[in-house]
Amino acid sequence: MPPMPLHLRAQASAARALLKLPRPVLVGLSGGRRVERDGCVLDEQFQFMLSLAERLGRGLANADATLAERRVAMDHDAILFAPIAPALESVRDERVSEHVTARVYRPHWLPKPAPALVYLHGGGFVVGSLDSHDPVCRALAHEARCLVISVDYRLAPEHPFPAAADDATEAFRWVIAHAARLGVDPKRVAVGGDSAGGNLAAVVALDTRDDPHPPCFQALIYPAVDQTRSFPSLKIMERGFLLDRATIDWFLEQYSPDPANWDKPRASPWFADVKSVAPALVQTAGFDPLRDEGEAYAVKLREAGVAVSSKRYPSMVHGYISTTGSIVAAREAWGDLVAGLRGALR
Repeated sequence: MPPMPLHLRAQASAARALLKLPRPVLVGLSGGRRVERDGCVLDEQFQFMLSLAERLGRGLANADATLAERRVAMDHDAILFAPIAPALESVRDERVSEHVTARVYRPHWLPKPAPALVYLHGGGFVVGSLDSHDPVCRALAHEARCLVISVDYRLAPEHPFPAAADDATEAFRWVIAHAARLGVDPKRVAVGGDSAGGNLAAVVALDTRDDPHPPCFQALIYPAVDQTRSFPSLKIMERGFLLDRATIDWFLEQYSPDPANWDKPRASPWFADVKSVAPALVQTAGFDPLRDEGEAYAVKLREAGVAVSSKRYPSMVHGYISTTGSIVAAREAWGDLVAGLRGALR
C-alpha cells in the first residue's frame, strides 16, 4: 500500500480525534440538527464526516477532478477511517492472467486447506484498487479466519463492460484451479464485494453456479445491481450522502456507455434468473442511493429459493465498510459480515 501524503495523514488524524467528541457536539459542528430521510436518521459521526468532507472538497462527488485525480483520491480516502490492519502471516500479489492480478492475504495459524473469500473492491467500476481496500481485506482475513484474494480487475473507461465481469469470474475460477497451490479448500470459497464489487460478486455467483465448485456463499455489501437506475432510493438519496446520483450516472457512462447493455444480467444481476445461486448475505445502508435495488435483489433471491440473510443499517451511508476504524455504528454491519463469512466457511 503506498504511503499517504503527510497532509492527508494530518487530516485523517485530526478527523479521527474529532469523531470521538460527544455526539451532540458533532451535530452542532455539522449544522445543528439531526438528518432524517425516508424514516432513517443519519448517524451523528457520519453526519460530521460528510460535513467535513464537503468543506475540504473531498469525496466521490468532486465533479471537477480528473479521472486520475479521482482514482488517487479513492485510494487515499478509502483508508482514512478504515479498520486497523492487523499483522498477517503473508500478503503477496499473484498474476491471474495477462491483465488480472490478485493480492492474497493469509492470516496467522490458518490450517490448510483453508476457506477463502474472493473479494471484488468497490469504486463504480472506474476507481478503487487493491490499495483502496487493503485494510478491509487484511481485517477480513484476520477476523473471518480465511484467505482473502482481492482482485485487481480492469477498470473503465479504458475497459468498459463486460471487462470487469469477465475478470471477476476468471479470477474466481483461477482460485479454484490453483486451490492446492494456494492452500485453499475449493468447496469453501466464497465471493464478496462492496458496491460495484457487490455487482461483480453477484455476477460471479451467476456465471459459476453450474461449475464443479461454485461459490459456497456470496457477500453483497450495498451492491449495485440495476444499471437501469429504476429504484426510488436513487431519487430519495439523490445527493448529500457521499455517493450521489450524478456520480452514479458518471460511473455508468464510463462502464456501460451503451444503454442496450443496462438490462443484461451480467451488467445488472437484477434482471437475471437467480435460481440455484449461492446462499447470500446482503447488506444495505439507509442513506444510500443503491439501497432499494440491493434490498429488492435480496427479495428476488429469497423468492427463487436461495437462502438469504439481509439487513438494512438505517443510520449508515454508502461506503461504511471502509469506516469501521472510526465510525462506531458501522461496526455492527462489520460484525455481521464477519459472522456471516465465518458461518458459511466453517
